[in-house]
Amino acid sequence: MVETLNEKFDAVVVGTGPGGATVARELTNAGKKVLMLDWGSNAPVKGSNAQALGYIGMPYKSLYFIDNFLGLVRAITVGGSSIVYYATAWEPPFDYWDKYGINLRDEAAEIKKEVPINPLTDELIGPSAKMIARSARDLGYNWQKLNKFVYLDKCRAKCDKCDLGCPYGAKWNSRIFVQDSTAKGAQLLDLAHVTRVIVENKKATGVEFSRKGKKYIASADRVIVAAGGIGSPIILENSGIPQAGANFFYDPLIAVFGTVKGLDDGKEFPMAMGQHMVEDDYLMTDMTLPWLIYDVFTAEVFRLDKLSNKSQLTIMIKARDSLSGKISKSGFIKKPFTQIERGKLMSGFERARKILKNAGAKDIFKTWWIASHPGGTCKINDIVDTNLKTEIDNLYVCDCSVIPSEWGRPPVYSILCLGKRLGKHLLAGKSESRATAAAPAGN
Repeated sequence: MVETLNEKFDAVVVGTGPGGATVARELTNAGKKVLMLDWGSNAPVKGSNAQALGYIGMPYKSLYFIDNFLGLVRAITVGGSSIVYYATAWEPPFDYWDKYGINLRDEAAEIKKEVPINPLTDELIGPSAKMIARSARDLGYNWQKLNKFVYLDKCRAKCDKCDLGCPYGAKWNSRIFVQDSTAKGAQLLDLAHVTRVIVENKKATGVEFSRKGKKYIASADRVIVAAGGIGSPIILENSGIPQAGANFFYDPLIAVFGTVKGLDDGKEFPMAMGQHMVEDDYLMTDMTLPWLIYDVFTAEVFRLDKLSNKSQLTIMIKARDSLSGKISKSGFIKKPFTQIERGKLMSGFERARKILKNAGAKDIFKTWWIASHPGGTCKINDIVDTNLKTEIDNLYVCDCSVIPSEWGRPPVYSILCLGKRLGKHLLAGKSESRATAAAPAGN
């Protein structure tokens, strides 16, 4: 039996990551009646290992093992992956978006006024990151501080909670926008698993979801699917758009460890500094890990002698991959991990080895392959138009899934801009006819 919610909404937003939370906030600020649905829990963030494993460690819900046993990770919680991300505020590549007929400059300027964007102060950068930076610069690399979504006055030195969810309110996450919206009248239902969009006469009229063992329908004039690079295509495929989920990207990465005697407990802000190796298609940064995640990584490559070793310098290499694969409507993920991607990561490994060795590190080794930021599953000019509208009227998508080609950089800043841009479009009340796709000028 399916129960219909008593009230109708101006918009239902599925997912509360950066895209969904931003759209919901824009609409709520304009007086629209908004319902937000999220599969994850809205329980307060504790910054504990157990809670973080609940976000990212549930097999075939938040953790997938695909080709070559590569682990693909997402976070299932209100706020999505912004709860456990490293808060890197990578400015939108405006020229890239221009090629697809999307100008995000105004939205980027507006976001800068609404969320904290700044590099960490020297006091907040830990000894490991500073040691890696000195070594990299000594070898001629342009190793610089990265901008972060961080409230500097709330951030704490010698803290390793970023991976686990910051309990101190220092790291901006999209729950802040969700809370802004609910304070102004929007509704939030957590633990709500949306299975499909209700479509009548080629128009979206609501969504079907399950919550606490019961099934419901929520009716709305607009539906915005923002369930992430994995969740959004599954919902669209089950709603009559079978081509969603094809030819997508993720960001494969490895961590490289080296032992340096005399380091303290390794508690510091990760990904504080680094360099984008543009010609080689990968990003290199420092990275520290909480003990549980570190032990999982070391055990996975059978370095049991390094378990709970706190004297580790760590560099992350994150590569840009190519479009391929398919996510089925049942949630099965198939995507090859090619020799090209492995080659990029191994090139980064050799560079990281030299930087760590120059810093005095011994016994250097790398982790197994892992990936994050799945996207491109509902691409602009393919599944959605430049206004993020699907072929079904009143149905939009706004998250990493709409990025139209291989990415290879932190996506949150761009997604925030897309969410703000979509909110403006919906509030402008423009025609629902599908916009003419702008042909890209290249990647």
